[in-house]
Amino acid sequence: MPVPGAVIEARGVTRSYGSTPALRGASLSVAPGEILAVMGPSGSGKSTLLHCLAGIFTPDEGEVWFDGGRLDTLADARRSELRRTAFGFVFQFGQLVPELTAADNVALPLLLGRVRRRAAYERAHAWLDRLELAGLRERRTGELSGGQAQRVALARALVTGPKVIFADEPTGSLDSLTGERVMELLVGLARQEGTTVIVVTHDARVAACADREVVVRDGRVTDPYAGRVPR
Repeated sequence: MPVPGAVIEARGVTRSYGSTPALRGASLSVAPGEILAVMGPSGSGKSTLLHCLAGIFTPDEGEVWFDGGRLDTLADARRSELRRTAFGFVFQFGQLVPELTAADNVALPLLLGRVRRRAAYERAHAWLDRLELAGLRERRTGELSGGQAQRVALARALVTGPKVIFADEPTGSLDSLTGERVMELLVGLARQEGTTVIVVTHDARVAACADREVVVRDGRVTDPYAGRVPR
């Protein structure tokens, strides 16, 4: 059974790439609305843990729980559906479609979820407005600055009203001032929406924005709250 009060949890998760272990029994509990920083050196297993928690990878052993149910045992189609509806993603380089406009990119997850086109674009425009991008709605994202593109990625992550946002080095390709602004927006909007955020980073300034930090080393997580949630 899941930890009472945890929105997402890993229990003894292992994952290897061929003969190379990436996670060696990682355990982690995250509370609803919590902003958690996952830190650790390069190659420690941070991103692999994030991908397991998001249902992108399935663990070789162990369990992943989300919202009271097993995530790792769900069929691929159901995990994909959760990634469109309950999860939002922000990656280091945005992973936007450069040929599409900012509004197109933000509306895309809604359209894939069969939201009517007009409603999808109304919601996309509203989020772009909140992120101070109203004048760039019709600009192709390949023409935007790094900071502008990452704010579009934030809008795309938030537009579906997700329960959890997974952010993998979201400021890694930005200068320090732009990165701080992006994190301020991510944290502020997540708190307004009551969204849980799990952010992988090696930057102490990014981690300082979180409610709590855990460290991944050699595929294991140092988390004093594993098996329970912080109060």
